[in-house]
Amino acid sequence: MRGTWADIAALGVSQIVGYGTLYYSFGILAPSMAKDIGWPSEWVFGALSVALLAGGLVAPWTGRWLDRFGAGRVMAAGSVAAAIALVAAALAPAAPAFVLALVAIEVASTFVQYGAAFPLLVQRHPGTAQRSILYLTLIAGFASTLFWPLTTWLHGTMSWREVYLVFAAMNVAVCLPIHLWLARRPKAQALAAAGAEPVARVVPARGLVPPSLRSRAFLLMGVAFAFQSLVVSSVLVHMLPILSALGLGPAGVMVSAVFGPAQVAGRFTLMVFGRDLSPLALAVISAALLPASLVLLAATAPSPVGAAVFAALFGLGNGLYSIFGGTLPLALFGSEGYGALQGRVTSIRLIIGSAAPFAFALATDWMGVGGGLLVTAFLGCGAVVTFAAVGLLLGRRVAVASSSMSTDVRLDP
Repeated sequence: MRGTWADIAALGVSQIVGYGTLYYSFGILAPSMAKDIGWPSEWVFGALSVALLAGGLVAPWTGRWLDRFGAGRVMAAGSVAAAIALVAAALAPAAPAFVLALVAIEVASTFVQYGAAFPLLVQRHPGTAQRSILYLTLIAGFASTLFWPLTTWLHGTMSWREVYLVFAAMNVAVCLPIHLWLARRPKAQALAAAGAEPVARVVPARGLVPPSLRSRAFLLMGVAFAFQSLVVSSVLVHMLPILSALGLGPAGVMVSAVFGPAQVAGRFTLMVFGRDLSPLALAVISAALLPASLVLLAATAPSPVGAAVFAALFGLGNGLYSIFGGTLPLALFGSEGYGALQGRVTSIRLIIGSAAPFAFALATDWMGVGGGLLVTAFLGCGAVVTFAAVGLLLGRRVAVASSSMSTDVRLDP
């Protein structure tokens, strides 16, 4: 278990830096980017949507590479690619070059974020993959808590281009050594080479979904992830601008800081009290929390208390979303070819969610922030319906059986 903890801790650090530099910082820097390249802010978010779409199109190939070459090696290459892409964005002389660099950033993200990190844990520690994913998300949940204020502080002393250069250096100095270290031989392979039996798998190689239902179950799961990705992508990219537009002013930064700890608190609560919940139950709970939080924010604005409760509920929902995004496909479809499976899931989420930042920016221009939040909440309800439909399709037998593999996070003796 000591080796497992070391892998999780190291990977958690790289996820904090990866999400912080490549994702959470964009919403803060986007207005300055737009002003610098002479575009309206909506166009910059439109460029992000194009970049997310490119990442989604590449994700299936990334998933196959994770299985073929090993997730650690792919993540190490991704760290280098992310650094180069950030430097390219920082040095972009005009809008076309900036858009190409932004596309490169999102493509590199598919190599280094959860879509690659979860398969790495499955490859290195197949017997404890479900609980390892939960522990990883506990650590990585601090990405927004650390990088929203860090990015704001850095941008107060330097240009967005200089901030991106700092972030490029962080990917090389912090993430690359971690991923190179994690690229060593997976634990299961090392045991097999030594003639020992690998750790017993908690997850069946082919999962719990009967072969006759796999296509329909994956389609419903993919639709549900798409709806939820629309909500998460819209709000996370625009979190600080939303709070500012609702009249919270400087307090918005402090309110948004509730989001990160709420993610971690939700995962910790799940770790302690929710080990009997199936991934499907987690999916429904998470999907319900997200639209409920948006309705609350729209109804209570500009109350700081209401905004803080929104951030807490949204953080809880997103925290669970990060967990079952890895555990639900693993439970339903198994560990065999898990990298390729995660690639397909990531592709669906990115392609559908790619339109979210731009669409939300346009929606708020047409109907105000409150109207945009309510429309997004309505779309989020689609995730609740489709996740429930997965349970109905599979029947009580599969839903209950998956509970034994969901989040059993008791420590090994």
